[in-house]
Amino acid sequence: MGFTLRIGQAAIWLACSTAWAQADVPSLPEDLHQHPDWLTLGHYHPKAIGNGYLSQADDPAFFLSEQGKSSPEAELQATLNAILQPGEGNEHARCRFPARDAWLRKQLDLPDEKPSCPEYDDWFSTLNTEKVTLVFAASYLNSPSSMFGHTFLRLDPPQNTGETDLLLANTISYAADAAEHDSELLFAYRGIFGGYPGITSIQPYYEMIRLYNDIEHRDLWEYTLNLKQEEVDTLLAHTWEIQDKNFDYYFFDENCAYRLLALIDAARPGTDLLAEVSTHAIPSDTVRWVRDAGLIEQVHYRPSAATSVAHSLESLPAEHRDIAAAMANGFVEVDSDEVNALSEAARARLLDATYDYVRYQSEAENWPRAHAAPLSHQLLIARSALDHDGPVPEVPVPTIRDDQGHDTLRLSLGAGQLAGAEFTELTVRAAYHDLLDPPAGYRPGAQLQFMRLDARLYHPNNELQIEQVVGVEIRSLSPRDAFFSPISWQVGFGGRRTDTATRRVFTPYLEGGAGGSWNLGTHTQAFAVATADLEIDDDIRRGYDFAPGADLGVLHQNNHFSALAGVKAKAWIVSSQHRQDQLYVEGNWHIGREFSLFARFTREDHYDRYQSTWKAGLHAYF
Repeated sequence: MGFTLRIGQAAIWLACSTAWAQADVPSLPEDLHQHPDWLTLGHYHPKAIGNGYLSQADDPAFFLSEQGKSSPEAELQATLNAILQPGEGNEHARCRFPARDAWLRKQLDLPDEKPSCPEYDDWFSTLNTEKVTLVFAASYLNSPSSMFGHTFLRLDPPQNTGETDLLLANTISYAADAAEHDSELLFAYRGIFGGYPGITSIQPYYEMIRLYNDIEHRDLWEYTLNLKQEEVDTLLAHTWEIQDKNFDYYFFDENCAYRLLALIDAARPGTDLLAEVSTHAIPSDTVRWVRDAGLIEQVHYRPSAATSVAHSLESLPAEHRDIAAAMANGFVEVDSDEVNALSEAARARLLDATYDYVRYQSEAENWPRAHAAPLSHQLLIARSALDHDGPVPEVPVPTIRDDQGHDTLRLSLGAGQLAGAEFTELTVRAAYHDLLDPPAGYRPGAQLQFMRLDARLYHPNNELQIEQVVGVEIRSLSPRDAFFSPISWQVGFGGRRTDTATRRVFTPYLEGGAGGSWNLGTHTQAFAVATADLEIDDDIRRGYDFAPGADLGVLHQNNHFSALAGVKAKAWIVSSQHRQDQLYVEGNWHIGREFSLFARFTREDHYDRYQSTWKAGLHAYF
């Protein structure tokens, strides 16, 4: 009897407890799970095929519901149930998802008692953030992952009054979690087609400066955002939610810039920066979107070590630059008569510039310590003997920032003639920049194109042909001088229309080359590149052909007009054993940064047939 009574009492207590818990959980508005803010916090996007949503988060730990990845409604209900559960501590839902918790309580008008979350509270307190700065690291062509530049967020402490405060500030960065032993080629392939998890990490700003400014020679642009303190706190809370969570990484869309846009969208609801992303999210484009959304408060330029050293040397008179190069390379002694004959002010500037150059080369280019260390010591001793303390030449801020250059999507319409056959040509290029595009805001002598399609309609028979498809095409023409000796190089792959002995066929190709480039004057350089071409197609006699060759030319770039002229020669040596020689001249007249008029002429000797091609038209940048 007593046992039966206790069972009945327990059943009544359980039923009452369940009823109390159910009553304590407020009902959700029917469409709250479709609220833009909730979709942003869950990284939900409409499915490419079919109805519904799918989260870009790929880590099960990011969800509280088993259906959370594909059901924002289930995840919302699971989140509400979890945050209303009694208890506290680091593993409680309120501590794991503070941004979700704050948003839900605001939407449902729930009491906002602060829970005890030691790990989150310590993390939040350590970051000590009053302002958020978007940092853009300029493009770096020698690394596939950095071709388009890189962005990250700096977390600025309150009332920072000195450079030291900013150097010690933390940063939020999103990058591919790649294996250290992966080659650049494998890294590029897996980055394009998927295969790497992307991880959000926190690092000190001085480490980022060391990497981008000093090692990779990349200028930094710092864009302080006008986020309010409440918005800053929300950004940090959501960073905590995604920190160490896996989001698959892709170079062209779900990359460093894309994830940061999502954080800014979460911080300031309604910005909807991710809506700007279509096929790709290039960091310089994303900075434009942030700027156009009115989020930028101020801008600061931080030149790289290479930029600072180059400017210091360029500020010397030409004859002094020759002495500096000779001293740095050991041909002239620091205390030579040639150096001592200079005025004290000129000698001080010469010694300062030479010392900066030697230290830069010892760190960036691994000059032998046996040469760099004693030379640096001699330069310092000679400099300390001089009382003159002239101003250090300050690197001028570029008149055009990277985010102020032309947009990267380009549409082109033109007309021309090939060996007497007239055609109309349409070109679509997803990104990014070629040598003849408006150069303002881009690296001089640098070209990076991907996803480009050239289609021609021949007249009068209206025959449509694909002339060329560019997968990726990279070209870096960096001038050499007495101080710096970079290699000019190029690589590309895709498909193109080419001649065989009997007809024109479309063939896949892979090409590359390396050589040098030299300045001829302001905005003009000459280059010489040894090239290699490989074509693969059943229409070629052996299925493939290979051609070593050379490309000699002159490039001029300025904000109003760009021109490229030169000669190419190839010797196909596998299937057809013949030469292919070409003379080319092309130019673009820039109408602002939105349009360019272009013209191109080539004269080619191929299979002992001479033929000329010309075309002209309009580029439009979007």
